[in-house]
Amino acid sequence: MKSFEMRNPIPKSLVQATRLVGAGKLAEATLFIRNALQGRVTSPLPIAPTADVSIPAGSTDDGPDLSRRFLKGRFVGPAGSRPYRLYIPHGYHGQPVPLIVMLHGCTQSPEDFALGTRMNEIAEAQNFLVLYPGQTRAANASKCWNWFNVEDQQADRGEPLLLAGMTRQIMAEYAIDPKRVFVAGLSAGGAAALIMGATYSGLYAAVGVHSGLAYAAASDASSAFFLMRQGGKGPSLALERAFPTIVFQGDADTTVNPANADAIIDQLAAGLSLDVRKSVTEANGRRGYERAVYSDRSGKSLIEKWIVHGAGHAWSGGSPAGSFTDPAGPDASEEMLKFFLSHPRH
Repeated sequence: MKSFEMRNPIPKSLVQATRLVGAGKLAEATLFIRNALQGRVTSPLPIAPTADVSIPAGSTDDGPDLSRRFLKGRFVGPAGSRPYRLYIPHGYHGQPVPLIVMLHGCTQSPEDFALGTRMNEIAEAQNFLVLYPGQTRAANASKCWNWFNVEDQQADRGEPLLLAGMTRQIMAEYAIDPKRVFVAGLSAGGAAALIMGATYSGLYAAVGVHSGLAYAAASDASSAFFLMRQGGKGPSLALERAFPTIVFQGDADTTVNPANADAIIDQLAAGLSLDVRKSVTEANGRRGYERAVYSDRSGKSLIEKWIVHGAGHAWSGGSPAGSFTDPAGPDASEEMLKFFLSHPRH
């Protein structure tokens, strides 16, 4: 689903693209122009400059040429290699900070996902690092994370092993608070994020799933397409305590059936005694939503479910500069961050 079309986006977009070209950021300029021609750009670019230099974890150089850094890298491990982008905010000087791993959806890239979610802007304001692993066409023709392959649903195998290794590498190279490492994603990336929570709960403190699907509910591409259209439950995780998870889903999504959000909640909460508190908000001029909070007997929230009324297959509250965004919805990036920071790993 495309973002909302705006009036006459091209002139402003050309100005932004010219600035990017002048700064040597050709890839970002190309992406920005492409989105503009599809009617997805009206506002200045979020913070997403590029750099190809390595900045040591203990660096205290806060000069303007090193501020707001968006670095390129490649991880190589036993399960293969993938490119990534890493955002390091201006306020990072080697002190322990949180890390959020962001898994893009099909056809997207780390750069596009950063633009659409605005997570770099939030990281700049809140001082945390953001890691954007990149899927390749060699691994999946549509650049989807392979959440539906059995091998890619297990710890120490396939993409879970690769993504966990990439996360650990960043934790080793930078001062990351191990109690505040989180993973989130959209669509195929959301399904992959849930896999990471299920297979590496000792690494990731909390999970954010936007328009995703239940863990191990599909076993091949055919069952994946059926699941996306019809919805379906995954196997019980037999958890003693649900790993903290926040779920966002548009109730008008025609790509991933909204029933999948309920399937995720049922999977996480199966066999657990949780209290549910629901609230409905109708926002003036913006999308209304229903929020459900699932808490344990001590009153600690463990799961949140946000159903956004009238929203399709798009990141709620995202920037029109990126693909698959819905600027009119509640801000999923801000709400996920709020949830993450209130759920450090014990």
